[in-house]
Amino acid sequence: MIFNILRRFDSFIHLLLIFLLASCSQEEKEKFRSEKKEIVKEDRIDVTQYVNPFIGTSNFGTTNPGPIAVRGMVNVSPFNVAGSRNLPLEKDSRWLSTPYVHENTFLTGFSHVNLSGVGCPDLGVIVAMPTTGDLETQYTKYGSTYSDEISKVGYYTTTLDKYNVKVETTATTRVGVNKYSFPKGEANILLNLGLGLTNEQGATMKIVSPTEIEGIRTVGSFCYYKPEEAYPVYFVAKFSEPANEFGVWKKPLKYKGIEADWMSNYNGNTRIKKGFTKEITGDSIGGYMRYNFEKPTQIEMKIGISYVSIANARENLEKETRNKTFNQIKNETKREWNEYLSKIEVEGGKEDDKTVFYTALYHTLIHPNTLNDVNGEYPKMRTRETLETKNTRYTVFSLWDTYRNLHQLMSLVYPKQQSDMVKSMLQIYDETGWLPKWELNGTETTTMVGDPAGIIITDTYLKGIRDFDINKAYSAMLKSANQLDDNPLRPGIRDYIEKGYLTTKTTSSGSVSTTQEYNIADFAIAQLAKELGDKTNHERFSKRALSYRKLFDKEFNLLRPKNDDGSWLTPYNPETGANFIKNLGFIEGNAWQYTFMVSHDILGLKNNMGGDKMFLEQLQKVFDYEQYDMANEPDIAYPFLFNYVKDQEWRTQKKVSELLDKHYQNTPNGLPGNDDTGTMSAWAIFSMIGIYPITPASPIYTFCKPKFDKVIIHLDNEYYKNDTLVITAHNVNSKKNIDTIKIGDETYNSFFVSHKKLTNSGKLHFSLK
Repeated sequence: MIFNILRRFDSFIHLLLIFLLASCSQEEKEKFRSEKKEIVKEDRIDVTQYVNPFIGTSNFGTTNPGPIAVRGMVNVSPFNVAGSRNLPLEKDSRWLSTPYVHENTFLTGFSHVNLSGVGCPDLGVIVAMPTTGDLETQYTKYGSTYSDEISKVGYYTTTLDKYNVKVETTATTRVGVNKYSFPKGEANILLNLGLGLTNEQGATMKIVSPTEIEGIRTVGSFCYYKPEEAYPVYFVAKFSEPANEFGVWKKPLKYKGIEADWMSNYNGNTRIKKGFTKEITGDSIGGYMRYNFEKPTQIEMKIGISYVSIANARENLEKETRNKTFNQIKNETKREWNEYLSKIEVEGGKEDDKTVFYTALYHTLIHPNTLNDVNGEYPKMRTRETLETKNTRYTVFSLWDTYRNLHQLMSLVYPKQQSDMVKSMLQIYDETGWLPKWELNGTETTTMVGDPAGIIITDTYLKGIRDFDINKAYSAMLKSANQLDDNPLRPGIRDYIEKGYLTTKTTSSGSVSTTQEYNIADFAIAQLAKELGDKTNHERFSKRALSYRKLFDKEFNLLRPKNDDGSWLTPYNPETGANFIKNLGFIEGNAWQYTFMVSHDILGLKNNMGGDKMFLEQLQKVFDYEQYDMANEPDIAYPFLFNYVKDQEWRTQKKVSELLDKHYQNTPNGLPGNDDTGTMSAWAIFSMIGIYPITPASPIYTFCKPKFDKVIIHLDNEYYKNDTLVITAHNVNSKKNIDTIKIGDETYNSFFVSHKKLTNSGKLHFSLK
């Protein structure tokens, strides 16, 4: 209702301005047009009200409530995972990959570069903390409980109980902005470079003046891999008021033996250097600004970030925040978020459903995020040489996760961003000779398995987003599919090509699931080859994409690992591998959670299982035997596979609704587990609007029952001929299922539709019975 009222108001404004423009000069006309844009912008409904950044901050969702701009480089997160008072969810006591956990109560600062929804620790550094009273540099001592915590889009605030200091934070793309409200008396702002989530150590800091600190922090070793590729984060911090006193500190390692005897007075003790203005280097170092306020005072601290240089960090800070107040920055960031989030409008449904939906959309707009500075510079892969881009250079490509649904969402709703993401992948290919697998800030972590970039590229191209070099992309995809030696994307490819599968000898973990991932990548190549008119490769890779069939064991009616000699792995328990238990056949899963991960060949799988009836029975067992894992990627498309059996589509609708209600809620534990850089959130978005991209690298959606009466997706006219795609349904809160489907004005007799047909029609309607 409110969307319709606003559109009527916009139409009235438009007609009024046309009447006034007729009698105006050219200069006045331009002024009117500008004012009209501002009126429409200001009166656009604020969907940010439906975002709850606390969703996913518990149950290992690994999101955080700190402010970030759309695709921002900087994320100012409260840091509450350090110190024994936060046990058992404490960063040094377990595998923990988030700077913030909702249950924890002890805060040790605010980190400025963070990852959202990932499963491995890294970043979480450049940690600032306001305190009062005497100077204390040990975080376990200066940390504090906190209260009055509020998080909104682009804004976070809390009060530090120990100091009665109110903290407010916001962010631009490359700058974190902090406002501290201090009481009267002595106060300190600490910048701790020793604290963080990363496994890397080492930092450099210099106090430039009483209002500025610059420095470098080393990060890296994501998932404890590739320590040789550790890299620097550069920063510049500026303070709104000059400090009465400043300095640095360093806590060295404690020596033992003879050297310890000579150093008894200072061995391992923190060294504070008051007024020090030269560089200080070490592992546990920090700097401080100290004040003596005669009355309650607010101090703003802005921290600019760069992965290229300190000079660029300073330029980022100046260009994005110069002459802007905290509130101006906060409001600009909120407006930007609203512009992107309101690309999808929803009507009807429950209020909590709207919050779950828009928070999920919010989470999908965090990663991949911006790597380049305002001047276009970014670090080259591996060597860290400075390169320059005209488009946004994106980073944090968790592709094993996101190839399944997140990039399909970007193609539909944010195609310009998706195009730039593909261009970023091709830049990575130019720099390294390979497409990315799991790229992070200009490093290739090689986390997880498979060859996922080509799947995304094909999917993007087949959806009509073609403003990138497809021939280069195709060559890159063929390289990783054909090169037998020193192939970082497809280890074990020789066995894969010669036998059709990886064996228990080829790899000690995931021989079956890795084979499946290679199959899906080959399916993508086959589809792109067909589109490009390459008949030979279309036939060749179509055949290769089905080689998983050699691992189908009719005894279990499931996939099963084979040994090097072609025999079955014996003994064999198809349930082994659940809950991340390592096994020979599957990565992060078991046979139940992987067997149906062949959406490009469901007809072949049904045939192997003995037809529709056996397929249906086996698929239902996944849920009945509690083998379905909503928190992990391999089986997330399973609920939609019932649509492949005629008259069983109701099972998809029932199961998707149950999973949404169970795992996606307006609470801190309202995600099923790691958000996986937006993948779990993308699943919820598609499921709630009634369509799902069932087969990666194939521009096809399948249907489910939507959560809303009406969904309006505003399409980008640069890529789509229609302004909107409107999805409607009635009585969505009832127990009724889909009876008939209309696309455009015609009744549609299938539960699958092409991307082109759907977007060209502009309308999808579900009638429920």
